[in-house]
Amino acid sequence: MLERLLIRLRKKVVGLVEIKGVLLTSRPYVDEIERFRKIPNVKAIVVRVDSPGGGVVPAQEIYEAVLKAKQDKPVVVSMGSVSASGGYYLACAAHKIFASPGTITGSIGVAMHVRNIEQLFSKIGIGNSVIKSGEFKDVGSPFRKMTPKEERFLQGVADDIYDQFLEAVSKGRGIPVERVKTLAEGRIYTGRKAKELGLIDEIGNLQEAIRQTARMAGLPEEPFVVSFKRRKRLFSEYFLNQTVSCIVTDLVARWSSLGPVSFMVEM
Repeated sequence: MLERLLIRLRKKVVGLVEIKGVLLTSRPYVDEIERFRKIPNVKAIVVRVDSPGGGVVPAQEIYEAVLKAKQDKPVVVSMGSVSASGGYYLACAAHKIFASPGTITGSIGVAMHVRNIEQLFSKIGIGNSVIKSGEFKDVGSPFRKMTPKEERFLQGVADDIYDQFLEAVSKGRGIPVERVKTLAEGRIYTGRKAKELGLIDEIGNLQEAIRQTARMAGLPEEPFVVSFKRRKRLFSEYFLNQTVSCIVTDLVARWSSLGPVSFMVEM
């Protein structure tokens, strides 16, 4: 509908994609970025990110969508209150990154959380038996303590994903991997500090990001901005996402640790 309307009006516009909350899925964001990429009248895209991160794959899929769109038109990320971990990962694909002085960003790292409820089950008389096809098939099971060998195995998985994160930041920001390592380790930064370190490009709010994006695309400084209307979420879905977002945001601010589910690799 929006595509047909814009093509009919022949109006040159900036597309706005808003990414909010914990990254549990990439689908709506990737779809919107791809649709804006294909609409000739959309001359640039601004991605507003207000997310503490979340799942590895959603962040990587959005990152790839931004990279693809970047080949056809200017793509700029505007950071909100929090754009950390996976939220920062996907931002590195853009031409430019804007943030407010007090934006919480960075948290370059990977966290793997494994819950252990073995003692709880033993107190209430519940046991657990596993028939498995391979040594590591039930690695991370909450019903038993991990062996040192399993811990080394999972550490290798986390290290591999961490290296992918470092490479994405290095490529996107033009910073050598070794220097990125000194800025990483899960540390968070304010927008102002991130600007000093080269992790973002400009200090500015959403409106300033839109104005500069318009200039990059050869549009007026106050361009017409369009966005897709998303389906209204059920209150229960909204409440769950907002609750998880608040908890994770608080954890990021305190320890740069993400853990909304029992066993998941997150960034």
